Amino acid sequence: MDDMLLGSRNKRGDWKPNRKNEIAPIWQFPWKGSAILGFLKGYLFPWNITWFATAVFMWFVVVPDASTMKTLAPGWIGLIFLCNCAAALILYGSVELRLYVKRAQGNKFKYNGQFPGDKKSDVFWFKSQAIEGALRTFLTAVPIWTAYEVLLLWSYANGFGHWTTLQDHPYLLVLVWALIPLWHETHWYMGHRFLHLPFFYKHVHSIHHNSVNPSPWSSLSMHPVEQMMFFSAALIHLVVPSHPILAMYSLMFSGLGAIVGHIGYEKIETKSDGAAIDTHAYTHYLHHKYFEVNYGDALIPLDKIFGTWHDGTEAGDEALDARMEKKRKRINS
Repeated sequence: MDDMLLGSRNKRGDWKPNRKNEIAPIWQFPWKGSAILGFLKGYLFPWNITWFATAVFMWFVVVPDASTMKTLAPGWIGLIFLCNCAAALILYGSVELRLYVKRAQGNKFKYNGQFPGDKKSDVFWFKSQAIEGALRTFLTAVPIWTAYEVLLLWSYANGFGHWTTLQDHPYLLVLVWALIPLWHETHWYMGHRFLHLPFFYKHVHSIHHNSVNPSPWSSLSMHPVEQMMFFSAALIHLVVPSHPILAMYSLMFSGLGAIVGHIGYEKIETKSDGAAIDTHAYTHYLHHKYFEVNYGDALIPLDKIFGTWHDGTEAGDEALDARMEKKRKRINS
């Protein structure tokens, strides 16, 4: 597939799609059936259905029975931790290996034409973005992810919360399942804006933004405080009627789904005949590029509402410049 048919490349080698960023069509009126159907397909496949399938697998294959989980014991907790490590290694490791180590499709559809591995930087551990990202993933992110998971499973086993079954409340659980991504985006938009306050940006969030040119291992490369905030969206399952599978889906959505905004490519080619996976990564890539735009991922139009939306066009650049100029004048006044 020729990436120049779908975008353009500047003198630095950075690729930009011809399309502009759009908020989800469910918020665009009047509704267009074809647009909504196309959105729903991309909403489910390949990402969300993969995170949900992983949660289902964990529940039926890995998670012990409730009587075992009533007591916090290293055996079942360690098994869940190792499975989460394996899931992160398989997903992040394989995509990083294919696109950034082997460079299987070169810089086709790559937003930033440079590869972070080609330039060492003192801001990273061992001067490597990938090494620091991997270490932060396994040293703090996966342990925090697992801690939330253990808390939720232990609560389920001990009857804390509003747990139910598909047999008892099928429609309610389907609704909760459908709303999990919407809740995740709302929760993280608020947390993300908070982390951009000067004090928290300097001492916490700046670690994640060191990856100006993100790659898969950048996804969970965060300060532990940010990781605790990021995964805390799953605590809602202690408040709303839910099932442990949905609680684990929430955590998979955070722990594995973070890759979506950090792939760095518009498409991942899967076959020589041009077949490719749409990554939906451009919205968050622009946040890493410009810092003060696109705090969310356009599933809910919060950036539009609060004036932080960037659609990837020159008009978006102009709107950002105007907003930053107003900010500078306000600070200097």
